[in-house]
Amino acid sequence: MVARQNAIVTTIDALPRTPSGLIRLARSGPWDSVRPAVVVAVYRLWLVAFALKMLGSTWDMSWHFKWLRDTAAPPHIINTIGTVIVVALVIYQARFDVGVDAWAKRLMVFGTGMFLIAIPIDVINHEINGLDITAWSPSHILLYLGTAFMLLGCFRGFWSSTEPSRTRTIIGAVLWGFFLENVLFPSQHQEYGQLSLEAWLAGSPTAEPMLLEFAAGQLGRPVDDIAVQGFALPVDSWVYPMWIVSAAILTLVAARRFVGARWTATAIAAGYIGYRLVAWILLTGTGFPPSLPPLMLLAGAIMVDLAFLAIANGYARAIGGALLATGATAAAAWVQDYSIGAPPIDYVAFAWGGIFLAVAWAGLSVGQRTPALTSAPATAHPTPAPEAAA
Repeated sequence: MVARQNAIVTTIDALPRTPSGLIRLARSGPWDSVRPAVVVAVYRLWLVAFALKMLGSTWDMSWHFKWLRDTAAPPHIINTIGTVIVVALVIYQARFDVGVDAWAKRLMVFGTGMFLIAIPIDVINHEINGLDITAWSPSHILLYLGTAFMLLGCFRGFWSSTEPSRTRTIIGAVLWGFFLENVLFPSQHQEYGQLSLEAWLAGSPTAEPMLLEFAAGQLGRPVDDIAVQGFALPVDSWVYPMWIVSAAILTLVAARRFVGARWTATAIAAGYIGYRLVAWILLTGTGFPPSLPPLMLLAGAIMVDLAFLAIANGYARAIGGALLATGATAAAAWVQDYSIGAPPIDYVAFAWGGIFLAVAWAGLSVGQRTPALTSAPATAHPTPAPEAAA
């Protein structure tokens, strides 16, 4: 195992070091002796790209609760740099079949295309409508979906082109962590919005007057309590709990299913929450609005991992796991709301989210009987099934 990991780390030394060699690599693709090194380098760049996109999006949400939107704002620039790297990687991998199979290539190309189409749509939408008030707008949803397909293609390509090892497991979990961040990005509107509304009602708004006036003008009102609530919390209280269970917890189920390692869901949820807390410190320390991170997510993640460890039958696991994860998440949401606060929550919506989670989880269980994202190419070593890893 150690020897294999060392080989993965040091194989990048095989890359050419001269300008002419790098130009040849870029124009003609990798030759056999450097192909393994190129695969390693490509997926390292994927990690850099999505780290930049995540940092940009995190700052972007807080930025939009303080200042009026600006296309050239620093968070957008950071996100754009990450996107440019992704586009270059997708073109290179698709053209020369570097570290991808047919499905990975399709997912990467489709997701990148959707994202690139969504960018001008979103810019035009903002130019016409100014703020579109909510992170749940149609143009934003296209951006989230495009990023999701990119990440699925990246995970499949990485997983199918890399031999089983601890390094592969960790990087696979990190990619699913980026996927979770993308899924939870729109729900941050409520996490920031709740505290922004409270700050307004307390007489110390965190948003600049220009932003409040513009948002109120779009609603056809003066800057008052109703206008600020319409900007800060524009969706119903059932949206947040429904999304946490049906999308975020389902993402953790998929991560545990495809990565296959013990406590995958818990590790990803803990990593995401840890990242949000560090970002909270950095953002509030520099004068940006605070948020309410979804701490309740960790309780659901633990139940997901316990279900994979304790329940062997796939369908029983889906039903029992969904019940446990939904109940734990709802209970943790109540504790969080009571102790430090939470976005508006209609607790009945947890039940509907749990039903969707059970059905989708069962669908993932069916997928375990056929080649899926965990399948490796014929020349690679077989990957242990998730049940075996558990």
